[in-house]
Amino acid sequence: MKTATLAIVAATALAAGVVAGAWIYRSRAPEPAPPAVSLPPLVLATSLPQVSLVDREGVARGFDHWRGRSLIVNFWATWCAPCRLEMPSLDAMAARRRGEGVVVAAVNYKEAPDVIRRYLEHAPFRSQILVDAEGDATVGWTPRVFPTTVLVGRNGVPVHLVVGELDWEGAEAKALLDPLVAASGRA
Repeated sequence: MKTATLAIVAATALAAGVVAGAWIYRSRAPEPAPPAVSLPPLVLATSLPQVSLVDREGVARGFDHWRGRSLIVNFWATWCAPCRLEMPSLDAMAARRRGEGVVVAAVNYKEAPDVIRRYLEHAPFRSQILVDAEGDATVGWTPRVFPTTVLVGRNGVPVHLVVGELDWEGAEAKALLDPLVAASGRA
């Protein structure tokens, strides 16, 4: 009799735990993706910081290299799942809008060149990759959320900050990019 009672109690407890666990799981709403944030230029910075990052060929480049173009600076890392999801649409947008003066500079956060190279062998990215080996540019420009993207006008002034993953081929990105390109004199 005691064995049967213990079995019933154990089965009841197990069933209650499963039901409670399922209710807790269902009651948690998924975290919404962070929205694109438009900030006045003075909130972001008055101009591009003087940084020198190294590209895939080992050439030092500063953001002023692209002055006169609409610059999209994307901060990412290979271990960042949202970054990996975002990169194909970012690269496709860059290829499609290159003729409008749009340039993408994807700044990798503190990863070794061989880690980046191995990642790119499986996930090709034709746009510019820069390495922020010490992390200074990333720390100075982002809220340390990956990916974070800064949209910079051709005058070198940052005008938008996008925190989190964005479909760069979608309507929200188009709404951010069209005025940036138009202000650059290339609608």
